[in-house]
Amino acid sequence: EVQLQASGGGLVQAGGSLRLSCAASGFTFDDFAKAWFRQAPGKEREGVASIDSIDGSTYYPLSVKGRFTISVDSATSTVYLQMNSLKPEETGVYYCAAGHPHEDRMREENEYNYWGRGTLVTVSS
Repeated sequence: EVQLQASGGGLVQAGGSLRLSCAASGFTFDDFAKAWFRQAPGKEREGVASIDSIDGSTYYPLSVKGRFTISVDSATSTVYLQMNSLKPEETGVYYCAAGHPHEDRMREENEYNYWGRGTLVTVSS
């Protein structure tokens, strides 16, 4: 059974940091690209970070580049998202995902096969 269990969400003040974790099981972790998506209240889900399975290339939208970092620990099949300088508008449910996206579509949710249940991040102003 494929499982992606996200954790690490919580309440943080604007400007603060959080590190999210996503423990994966049930599939060959290293063979899949991994990504984090965010869904803010009333908005569509959007990709905020992804990492390629072949060469470890990372992709970020401009809105988070320089503040968010995605990383993986193959030994424990865990994906991390380090988030710094958080903003109130980044409040939402954060999901981890795994799949085989085309390199031009790393941020598109339809490219990912497996999804975790999400963890809530609340950034207070």
